[in-house]
This record gives sequence, structure tokens and C-alpha cells, in this order.
Amino acid sequence: MKKSILTLALMTALFTYTESSAQNNIIDEVVWVVGDEAIYKSEVEEARQDALLRGTQWEGDPYCVIPEQLAVNKLFLNQAELDSIFVTDEDVASQVEYYYKDRVDKAGSEEKLEEYFSMTANQIKSHLYETLKQEYVISKVRDKIISRVKVTPADVRRYLKDIPTDEIPSIPTQYEVQIITLDPVIPQEEIDEVKSDLRDYIDRVQAGEVSFSTLARLYSEDPGSARVGGDLGFFGRNEMVPEFSAVAFNMTDPAKISKIVETEYGFHIIQFVERLGDRVRVRHILRKPRIPMESIDNCLARLDSVAQDIRSGKRSFENSVSTYSQDKNTRNNNGLMTFKTEMSPVTGVSKVELQYLPQDVAKVVDRMHVGEISEPFVMQMDGGKTTCAIVKVKSKTNAHKANMADDYDILYEIVSTIRHQEALEKWVREKQRTTYVRISEGWGDCDFMYPGWGKR
Repeated sequence: MKKSILTLALMTALFTYTESSAQNNIIDEVVWVVGDEAIYKSEVEEARQDALLRGTQWEGDPYCVIPEQLAVNKLFLNQAELDSIFVTDEDVASQVEYYYKDRVDKAGSEEKLEEYFSMTANQIKSHLYETLKQEYVISKVRDKIISRVKVTPADVRRYLKDIPTDEIPSIPTQYEVQIITLDPVIPQEEIDEVKSDLRDYIDRVQAGEVSFSTLARLYSEDPGSARVGGDLGFFGRNEMVPEFSAVAFNMTDPAKISKIVETEYGFHIIQFVERLGDRVRVRHILRKPRIPMESIDNCLARLDSVAQDIRSGKRSFENSVSTYSQDKNTRNNNGLMTFKTEMSPVTGVSKVELQYLPQDVAKVVDRMHVGEISEPFVMQMDGGKTTCAIVKVKSKTNAHKANMADDYDILYEIVSTIRHQEALEKWVREKQRTTYVRISEGWGDCDFMYPGWGKR
């Protein structure tokens, strides 16, 4: 099957070429014209450089693939103007820092990123802003097109009936897993030591001895933000744990540092950076008290006793969850773990392949049978928190060919994806035939995904 047209929005892969760039670069050349819009050689080159930075591989000659993708984007953007589709600055600005940090991570440092693109940090962020803004608009146009597509159970049955037997999707082995977690007890002296360090950081920053961002780079135990000076970018109130958000959203003065904030991940101090609408941007330093091995051993011993009681029938796994488990995500669901997947990105599902399970859980479950209770083990939670756990395999569905009875939801998503892609491709071909396109000499000798550019 051809590469999905959903990739034609480029998903922040390409920098946007701006009019000001063209004015500042008199040796640039127009390689395509789509309607009233030009595509410049430098635009194609920037896209190629960005793809190389992120390790993206083009299916074909990038000097053919990239201009065509940009041309398709022009078609979507033109339709957005006709339909008065737009996005707010707030929709876009909140994501710029996230994607900028991703580029910095790939390059190795801000300095290396600036050198790679021969741009300042602000110029790179400006390009990312324009790219994200166009991506949001294009996404809305695509959503409007595919919203007209309706898939019925009959469509799913027809798909399964018509597809050759050897092409029926294979469903990998899937598991449902229940979990009980206990957190090792952290000695008060370890907590006091971390708090003392954080208070020292506050004093040093407020005395003007060192910047908050420097201390974050040196001491923060949040690896994702430490390398960029503790900067978390813009986020909404519900995107962080409540204790953290409650403090961050009440801050207004960049010159002041918060009091110490305790969350499930450790202890934080926070510095306000700026606010944009209902989103806020802060820096933070995270420190985690050291957990002695003795505390971990005691935690594992307690869970071993719980597991033995379950195996002997003294209590059920479900009852033990409500009595002992400290996992807030599963405690009220009998310990059943759920995960967001490509097929269920919002609500999540409980029956998943091993790859969706946390790595430490997957290693244990891979050797277990249905109904079996694991030995206690240590695991790393999201955010790096250390906890102890036991798990039970509630169900296991062996690998099989998809069927309507067991896998309707998966088949429905497959058929929907195919129908959406067909609708988008049909739309592009129709717009292609009615839009003026001119391709400069040397840029049209390509095996395009959509042959016939410029032929009306």
C-alpha cells in the first residue's frame, strides 16, 4: 500500500519557508508553483536537513518526494482559506518548545543545532512555529474530509470476506495484566538531605550567585528537562500532577522561586517563566531521595507475603489490590492495567501486546501462565519512580488471524484507515486537476505519488 497520505502534512518534519527568507536570499530559486504559492529550493533543502537530523528516511529521491509533499500541503492550505479554517496562536505556541527541545536533543546542544541550520535559536523556533501552525490547519482540513466517511459493520465484514486469506491481519499474542504495587519506605534523613539541597539552590539563585537553569543542568534528576535548564515548555493545568500544577499556575514572578513541592516523583522547586492564555511555562529542579536497598528488600518481602496469601486462597488478588496497592491508576479497577494504543489513543484498552507493557512488567509476564501470580520485583514507573510489584495474568489470547467475533474493533480501525486514506487521495487528485502547477526544469523528472502535476 502506498505511503499514507496522512504523512503529507509532514507532522512537523519540515521547516516552513517564509517570504522574509526569500527576500533575504536573492540567489534562491523557485522550483514549483502551486496556484499562487511558490516552493523554493531552500525550502526543500531545509526539509531534507531536518529529516537527516531526525533520522527520517525518504522513500525515493528527497528532491522529488519533498517538493511533491509540499505541493500537497499547498492544496490543503488553499482549501483552508476557502473554508475559513484557522487555528489560534495559543494552539501553536504551546508546542514550539517541545519540538524545539526535540531538535536540540537530536543535534546534541543548542549551539550545534544553530550551527547545523545556520540559524539562531529564535529563527529556528520561528520556523517551527510556522510549520506547526500549518500542520494544525492541514489537520483540520483532513479531518473535515474524512468526517464524511462512514464505516459500517457490513463494510468490515465485506473487507474480511474479500481480502485474500494470506492477507488477513495477524493479531499478536495479547495479555490482560493486574498489578499490585508497594512503594519502598524512604528514610526521613534521605528526605531531609534532598530538601536541604533544594533550599540551598533557592538561596544561591536568589543571592544572584548562579542561575536556576545552570543548577537544573547540574543537579536536576529529570533527564528530559535538565539538559535544557529545567525548562518544561508550555503545559496545561491537567498535564502535570495536581501538586505541581497548583504551585506552577499560581506563580507570576520569574524572580521568585517556589517553596519545595512534593509529588509522587520526588521533590521540586519551580521558577516561573511566562504565561500564554491558560498555559504556563516554568523551569523546575527535581531531586529524588535515595532509596536504601534495605527498604527495597523489606518492600519485596511484604509483597511476597501478599502473593503467598493469594496463592493459598486466603484472599483474592482483587481484594489485595484494594487493601495494599499504591498504584493510583489501577487501584480502583481491581488492579487491571490499561494502555493507550494506536487503535485506542484516548480511552485505552486492557488487552495489549507485550510491547505496550512497562518493560519490567513485560519481562515477568512473558514467562507466566494465565492465573499465575508473579514473584515480587522492582520496577521503574513513568517519570523514574521506583516501586515494587507483583502481577497476575488475567487473560492471554494467543496469536491468531483476525476474526469478526474477537477482533471487530481492530478490523473496524483498519477499514476506517483504508477508507480515510482513499478519501484523502481522491480529494488530492481532484484538487490536483483543477490547480495551476508549474514545475521548474530539472525538478519534474520524478516518479511522483500523484502523476499528472501541471496537467489540467
